[in-house]
Amino acid sequence: MASTSPRPVLTRAKVIVPVALVLAVLIAFVTVFTRFYTDLLFYRSVNFSKVFTTVIYTRILLFALFGVVMAVVIGTNIVLAYRLRPPVRPLSTEQQNLERYRSAVEPYMKLALVAVAALFGLAAGLSASGHWRTWLLWVNGVKFGETDPQFHRDISYYTFTYPFQRFLLGFLLTAVLLSLLVTILTHYLFGGIQLQTPRERVTPAAKAHISVLLGLVALLKAWAYWLDRFGSVFSSRGVATGASYTDVHAVLPAKLILLFISLACAVLFIYNIFQRGWTLPLVGVGILALSSAVIGGIYPTFVQQFQVRPNEATRETPYIERNITATRDAYGIDKVRSEPYAARTDVTAAKVAADTGTIPNTRLLDPSKVSRTFQQLQQIRGYYTFPKTLDVDRYTVRGDDGKDVTGDYVVSVRELNQAGLGTEQRNWINDHLTYTHGKGFVAAPSTTVDNGRPAFEQGERNLPQEGDFGVTQDRIYFGEMSPKYSVVGTRQVEIDGPGPGNTQATTTYNGDGGVSIGSTFRQGLFALRFGEKNLLLSGDITRNSRILYERNPRDRVSKAAPWLTLDGDPYPAVVNGKITWILDGYTTSDGYPYSARRTLGDVTADAVTAQSGNRAQQPPDQVNYIRNSVKATVDAYDGTVTLYAWDEKDPVLRTWMKAFPDTVQPKKAISPSLMEHLRYPEDLFKVQRDLIGQYHVADTPGRTPAQVAQDFYSQVDFWQVSDSPDGSDQPQPPFYVYSQLPGRTKPTYNLTSPLISARSSKLAAYMAVSSDPGTYGQFTLLKLPSGDTISGPVQVQSAIESNADVVNKLTLWRGAGSQTIEGNLLTLPVAGGLLYVEPYYVQARGSTGYPTLQGVAAAYGERIGFGTSLGEALDKVFGSGAGAAAAGAGSGADSVTNGDQNGAGAGAGGASAGATGGSAAGGGTALQDAINDADRAYQSGQTALGKNPPDFTAYGQSQSDLAAALARLRTLAPPASTAPVSPSPSSTARSPSPSAPASAVVVSPRPSSPPAASG
Repeated sequence: MASTSPRPVLTRAKVIVPVALVLAVLIAFVTVFTRFYTDLLFYRSVNFSKVFTTVIYTRILLFALFGVVMAVVIGTNIVLAYRLRPPVRPLSTEQQNLERYRSAVEPYMKLALVAVAALFGLAAGLSASGHWRTWLLWVNGVKFGETDPQFHRDISYYTFTYPFQRFLLGFLLTAVLLSLLVTILTHYLFGGIQLQTPRERVTPAAKAHISVLLGLVALLKAWAYWLDRFGSVFSSRGVATGASYTDVHAVLPAKLILLFISLACAVLFIYNIFQRGWTLPLVGVGILALSSAVIGGIYPTFVQQFQVRPNEATRETPYIERNITATRDAYGIDKVRSEPYAARTDVTAAKVAADTGTIPNTRLLDPSKVSRTFQQLQQIRGYYTFPKTLDVDRYTVRGDDGKDVTGDYVVSVRELNQAGLGTEQRNWINDHLTYTHGKGFVAAPSTTVDNGRPAFEQGERNLPQEGDFGVTQDRIYFGEMSPKYSVVGTRQVEIDGPGPGNTQATTTYNGDGGVSIGSTFRQGLFALRFGEKNLLLSGDITRNSRILYERNPRDRVSKAAPWLTLDGDPYPAVVNGKITWILDGYTTSDGYPYSARRTLGDVTADAVTAQSGNRAQQPPDQVNYIRNSVKATVDAYDGTVTLYAWDEKDPVLRTWMKAFPDTVQPKKAISPSLMEHLRYPEDLFKVQRDLIGQYHVADTPGRTPAQVAQDFYSQVDFWQVSDSPDGSDQPQPPFYVYSQLPGRTKPTYNLTSPLISARSSKLAAYMAVSSDPGTYGQFTLLKLPSGDTISGPVQVQSAIESNADVVNKLTLWRGAGSQTIEGNLLTLPVAGGLLYVEPYYVQARGSTGYPTLQGVAAAYGERIGFGTSLGEALDKVFGSGAGAAAAGAGSGADSVTNGDQNGAGAGAGGASAGATGGSAAGGGTALQDAINDADRAYQSGQTALGKNPPDFTAYGQSQSDLAAALARLRTLAPPASTAPVSPSPSSTARSPSPSAPASAVVVSPRPSSPPAASG
């Protein structure tokens, strides 16, 4: 039988491994390509493809440039080390052990060389590509036109050039150190370094190679010391940021000395090539290490402790001056000047009534508290919703007298909420083809209420859209709460809210937003991107269909302008009939010499950002330069992104505009309609108020720069932001207020904040900045008398809630069926003093309850007033007639009775003794019957509310009975001046109308204790 040679057997591993590798590479390629191409389509759809291509090309350039350099450097040193191997190696146990590894490596030397060099090159290229911002700033940097006070270099060097030099130094140092590592390993592997030999352990060739690399390390270290000198302008060693006395007189000379020592070490390393042993290099390294410890560490510490500390105020004065000047310039507060404000307390009712610029514009609706009210009264359909925190803006409308009136409004848009759909309605078609958009702009004046509710009839409301703002396109395809993606222009019609009668309106998108998804190729790509096969298989998608994605306005602007830091609060506005999102963009830097650094995420956090779901918190990046350089808009219908240059003189903005030409429109392109709604941004204001708390000392009249530096050093007059009065342990947020500031002839739209003393909780200052086009960015800083004790927000909040009248009201409202919610505690300059105003809302417990305004607290000096309206509260504080200017604000409840008025308010007179004594005549059985009737009525109301569904008819009747019983109680037992009675339920509850939702009813709890008969 003839024999046959055995065939090679294909094992599973030999087949599976290559196939798996090919599949892995293919999947990775498809994944990367899908993301790349769909991102490119997005940038094309918003006309910002230049941004995408510039970033991609820059990243590719950096990847290739630095990756190739790293690979060449590493590969060259490996090749040199291999070629410089000794031809003959001595027989030793060490070499015999290494021979096995040499035998394994040498047949694949080229492959190993390429693999190692490619691995290091890939890592370096990927790392370098992430520094595309640093590269673009360096390549396109423009001059600031200002120099630093120490080295007299233009600020642009520190902002644009210095960061790139640091990056380049780090890269070169890494490349040389890695080369040194692979060189030593290669020499050791191939015998250039022999540790176990009585002869020379390092061959001359290996010694020369290593010495050159060590010389390069020393040269790079010398460059590092040179750059460290310029880095001293960011030092935090002294009292203030920047080169301090110790830095200038000890550290800078030390760096220069260390630089020359490093150069000497480099020479010694090169000279060592021609010498035996390593004595000279080791001496050089020892000298450098010792010098670094003594000259670079011990000597500056000695100077700081024994020369500076005993005379720190004097020594640091010139450097504090530098810091104050640089910080005020870098944060745009150099023109802020404080003015004295007496904060008078002896104000008459007539003077308060004459304030028609601030009092009528006092906000009663807190946008962070009334979202549920908007939800219950303007949701319209279950699949719509409002964000947790609403926005504010000002609008000009035609008044009843035919004149244009500008006022403050709480605004929002009715966004799509697919979670409001029933379980049986949730499917792919409904989620992505049918329910695609929100609808409607909703606004109510913040200064007016209608029986405690927002006065929507004076703003924008309902569907179809009603109001005086001129909304012509009210659909919200791009919003803060829009779905991840929707496909429009399909064979499925889109739900468009309620139609005529009781019908359901539908629509089909006809805008240019989004990306065409008509081709099978694109459908497949987006199916891969979103992990949804229906995008490829659905027969409802046509050649005219478009996919909407990246729909959050902040995300769209962030992608279109990745060089901007965006404000955390985009807000909607009606601009030329369209709903438009407005965003503020900041250019920031951490490279402004001598300027104080702040952590952006820390100084912009407050009580609202901590609780809101739609206010983005800033990242924990440190900055020492910031400008509101860009105003951005996003069209809510078609998603168009537009960038406008706001601070056209900003060198950082001009640098980015040079890097991304034709992406930012000039300031003059802003339309008048848009200009009316631009606001001074909150996050910038928060940063500036934090700095003004310290750097306001520079604007003290009559003080020389040296005296100002002394004031800064002592920190005696430092201010800080007050904690929020709500007990959240977060800073109080700033408030947009339409008010007339002292010295102004008319009201303006201002962003405001009180500041308290850093050493106590007393009020120290009040700051405001205008958002009006004519005075935009103009600061008002009112400095209160340092010798007066004026309560800050937290103290005022405590005083309000310990006031007898307020305690009675809150006790009544905080019963088993309801809860109170405190609104924004506003600080307002009024009649030469400071007025605090705080609205109080009552909300019925349960999922359908929503806040309604029930009371307003006012505080002025030591006087506190509380009423159902702002006017009533002002009357109690200042006397009759003071609230005349707030007559149009409405009230949260019906007016209280005379008896209740007599006992309310700080300093208000109670009922007379004669009236009290006379009340005994009506005591006895009638009084007890009234108490029993009130108790039964209250219990009946709670029983009615506890039914499922609640019996509102019975509840309304019980409230009427309760009001009648309490009215009898007031007649039988008038309150004493020292113990004011609780307000009647008629002040806090109404019988619901047939059209009112269930949660419109405010539950009046049982009084804590019925009034007792006198006498």
